[in-house]
Amino acid sequence: MSAADARRRAVLRAIVADYIASQEPVGSKALVERHGLKVSPATIRNDMAVLEQQGYIEQTHASSGRIPTEAGYRAFVDALHDVKPISAAERRAILDFLEHGVDMEDVLRRSVQLLAQLTNQAAVVQLPTLNVSRVKHCEVVSLSATRLLLVLITDAGRVDQRNVELSAPIAAEGVAQLRTLLNDVLVGKTMREAAASLSTLSSRAPADLAPAVDRATAVLIDTLVENTADRLLIAGAGNLTLHGAGDLQSVIAALEEQVVVLKLLASAQELEHVSVRIGRENEDEEFSRASIVTTAYGAGAEALGGLGVVGPTHMDYPGTMQKVATVARYISRILRGE
Repeated sequence: MSAADARRRAVLRAIVADYIASQEPVGSKALVERHGLKVSPATIRNDMAVLEQQGYIEQTHASSGRIPTEAGYRAFVDALHDVKPISAAERRAILDFLEHGVDMEDVLRRSVQLLAQLTNQAAVVQLPTLNVSRVKHCEVVSLSATRLLLVLITDAGRVDQRNVELSAPIAAEGVAQLRTLLNDVLVGKTMREAAASLSTLSSRAPADLAPAVDRATAVLIDTLVENTADRLLIAGAGNLTLHGAGDLQSVIAALEEQVVVLKLLASAQELEHVSVRIGRENEDEEFSRASIVTTAYGAGAEALGGLGVVGPTHMDYPGTMQKVATVARYISRILRGE
């Protein structure tokens, strides 16, 4: 790389950093003064003209300074080798806040609230899906002689509850037998893996228990296998109004559509990898004016869900990437019981 190319990269980094900090067009004189560039403003203006020709920066009007384009932000992000570290105090605060969660869903709810506060953006997190996590235990509780409560607990800490209405009363011994039968085919498997066994379970049950087994397995298959819709937690959507409600109004509306948001997290399946999509890199038109930073959390080597931050294209990329990565890492630690 020539000295001129290296200098222009430094100029681009400086323009992006200054614009992120101020949201004001950046001029050549200010760049020289603030960043100690050892050349004249005239040389910087020439560099800016080249960067503009290359599509990395643009002028809002003839007499203004420059602002980054989406290509400029992308070049800035791609050149990040070391993201901004968080302080030891911030790390302790994050871990302490998350460790006080009473169950996995509470940990994730705390995580999304924390990310929204730390980044001043909108934060989203996907709860572990039953397609990925495995059943740890299925509890069967008698609510009345003809009503049962099924409590499904996964290895990711997800808890799902379903009521089962029976056609005939069931005794305490029958409840215990049903619990044993269900756990025999569920424990250690995903719900999809257990579907075939569930559908044939009544044929292996005692005759007097078969009606209860039929009702219980039907509820599990219908509501937990066939309809395993991912669930999301979202926090901080109101933060986006602080960054220009006009530009981000469509983003605020789109966050209410869970299907759209789930698409954002679909690619977040690699642990320890932070993905950044800027403006029109996002497939959905609603997010064409936003940037999205995502990663995955999980136990062991398996990703269980995605989380991320949605904000303006002039977001603090180094800081946001580090905070998203740190929160995901601590969620994974809690999942592993560390």
